[in-house]
Amino acid sequence: MRKQFPRAMLAVAIVAVVSFYAFATSRGAVQDSEYQAPRTADGKPDLNGIWQALGSAHWDVEPHAARMGPVVELAALGAVPGGLGIVEGGEIPYTPEARAKRQDNLEHWLERDPAVKCYMPGVPRATYMPYPFQIVQTPETILIAYEFASSSRIVYLNRPDFEAPVEAWMGHSRAHWEGETLVIDVTSNIGDTWLDSSGNHHSDKLHVVERYTAISPNHLMYEATLEDPETYTRPWTIRVPLYRRIDENMQLLDFKCVEFAEELMYGHLRKNPDLTPVYRATGIGSAREAESGEGGHP
Repeated sequence: MRKQFPRAMLAVAIVAVVSFYAFATSRGAVQDSEYQAPRTADGKPDLNGIWQALGSAHWDVEPHAARMGPVVELAALGAVPGGLGIVEGGEIPYTPEARAKRQDNLEHWLERDPAVKCYMPGVPRATYMPYPFQIVQTPETILIAYEFASSSRIVYLNRPDFEAPVEAWMGHSRAHWEGETLVIDVTSNIGDTWLDSSGNHHSDKLHVVERYTAISPNHLMYEATLEDPETYTRPWTIRVPLYRRIDENMQLLDFKCVEFAEELMYGHLRKNPDLTPVYRATGIGSAREAESGEGGHP
């Protein structure tokens, strides 16, 4: 047992080094890329298409080890996979109070995660969830439609003085072009969304600056800088590549769930952090199945 501790520490160090190298490499790829995207009719980079992120950042944006999922009987199939994270530098610069809140959120994530209840995921989380989203450009506005919960937002181009009437789950988005990069300024965010399913959070003072840059015909580099003086000690950045979905006849499909109704009808199933009893109650893959003689194995 004494030999395992140094190995664990070494593993953590390796993850940190690899994470730093990955971010340095991705930053260099963006800065050194000479790729120029095709142009729209008004001469802007054409980012139209359906895109999707890969990886485990939707579980935890920070580097993390694998952990057990909520349904124990699903074992490895239902586990949360490990990941190198997408946070530049590896760790979110929380204030001490905010870091404690994050840990408390993590311990109760299944009960508190707004996305579990079908609330819109917010920005930047919607971008790296494991579902596709579509960008539709016009000269005045850009529509970004997300498959998850049928969320969407309108990005207003070159209207810096257009203030949001109210705070919103997906924030208020105003944008401009900087060469090959679409820069979106996201304000008026409500403080109830999370950044992932590990309790990483923010307040209603969150200000997000997104950057979308085409680095090849089928890849975008997505960067988002988050600033929130109530939650973080300094601004910090995430970076993740986005991949064009080139499937034949690719389109966003309906992903219908209803806020409040989901919680009213199914919220009680999440009160016990171990959903194994609920899974067993279905009679599938459990002792009940074996006792009834209805199992799928001879």
